[in-house]
Amino acid sequence: MLTSGLQHVAAMYAGVVAPPLIVGAAVGLSGTELTFLTGASLFTAGLATFLQTLGVWKIGAKLPFVNGVTFAGVAPMLAIVDTTDDKTDALPIIFGAIIVAGVLGFLAAPFFSRLVRFFPPVVTGTVITLIGVSLLPVAFGWAQGPNPRAEDYGSTTYLTLAGITLVVVLLLRRFTRGFLKQVAVLVGLVIGTLIAIPFGVTDFSPVTEADIVGFPTPFHFGAPQFALAAIISMCVVMLVSMTESTADMLALGEIVERPADEKTIAAGLRADTLGSALSPLFNGFMCSAFAQNIGLVAMTRIRSRFVVACGGGFLVLMGLSPIAASLISVVPRPVLGGAGVVLFGSVAASGIQTLVKAGLEKDNNVLIVAVSLAVGIIPITAPEFYHAFPETAKIILDSGISTGCVAAVLLNIVFNHLGRGQDDDEVTAPMEPGEDISGSATAKAAHVH
Repeated sequence: MLTSGLQHVAAMYAGVVAPPLIVGAAVGLSGTELTFLTGASLFTAGLATFLQTLGVWKIGAKLPFVNGVTFAGVAPMLAIVDTTDDKTDALPIIFGAIIVAGVLGFLAAPFFSRLVRFFPPVVTGTVITLIGVSLLPVAFGWAQGPNPRAEDYGSTTYLTLAGITLVVVLLLRRFTRGFLKQVAVLVGLVIGTLIAIPFGVTDFSPVTEADIVGFPTPFHFGAPQFALAAIISMCVVMLVSMTESTADMLALGEIVERPADEKTIAAGLRADTLGSALSPLFNGFMCSAFAQNIGLVAMTRIRSRFVVACGGGFLVLMGLSPIAASLISVVPRPVLGGAGVVLFGSVAASGIQTLVKAGLEKDNNVLIVAVSLAVGIIPITAPEFYHAFPETAKIILDSGISTGCVAAVLLNIVFNHLGRGQDDDEVTAPMEPGEDISGSATAKAAHVH
């Protein structure tokens, strides 16, 4: 049980610590404060995993689910940081928005479980793809160095370290098996850090300054603040998170041969949302199910929820040991960038896998994906696109995940729920120049199979 639980932690550790590292760096936290934020995320992930696996009352799916910080919230949180004048207020505003979104999500859980039809694979796949694409620029920024204003930012030394780390992770994934293959990202971070020591870019001060035992002080970064635009943005993220968790519960239910019914889904969503609402009390972020651990359950065939609860215990213990949490702070940013390319790219690839099941042989679904992706990548490809809008509106608009999700849901309703009957048109091949656009027999016959 201990080794299997530890394997679950190893498989999701990099995913848990990446969001606090991204947001903490954007806020400008010191190494010590970054260690505290990382430990808080580990601690709250463990608590959320307990809620999901062991369950209390009607809370918790009681399936072998690992919960942790969701990637879906990173881009909106960065947008909140960018639009906050005083960066010391950014985390309290984020925490306040997460609390409200968590409470509203908890109340909506039993109703949301009945609205899954509005979040088919064409919507969830688009959103998950946008999550990965939105995070990739963060990895590229890490690969260039810790300080964008430094003269050596983007130097060949930093890019080489990022490239070496990426190659190490790829080699481990290609030529190893079992446990070592699952923890390839973690091993890659270790090897990359060791290689970086001779270059003088590894800072061990966070470890030397960290205590062996500590507790995530409630509201360490200040009392939560409640800003309407931030709340709306995080509520959209909560909908995305609940959709993803619902899909994960359905998949995991099939794997463990205990199909997730409406009651199980509602209980699981209550655990997700309650964990998210409580997380900011201990300086943590929004929690959701980790899909990579579902793959681990399928691979190992160890289906016991108590094994995963044991993994949650490890997370809590790591969160209560600042020196353990500080280890990730030692990893140089370029090394994190190299691993981040795999980590965040895998999220985008997961979304593409979902889109494969979305029925893209239908014109309507192609339009939904095309327009939603276009709307979602505006903040990435044209950062100044919404410069004329009010600052409060930019918090939402500058998050491609939020705008892309809203676009996908609305377009899905318009094309696949209103006036149904015309949604069975298959995608046609691109027409040749000069071909009749009125729907000639030639054009109609050119179907893509």
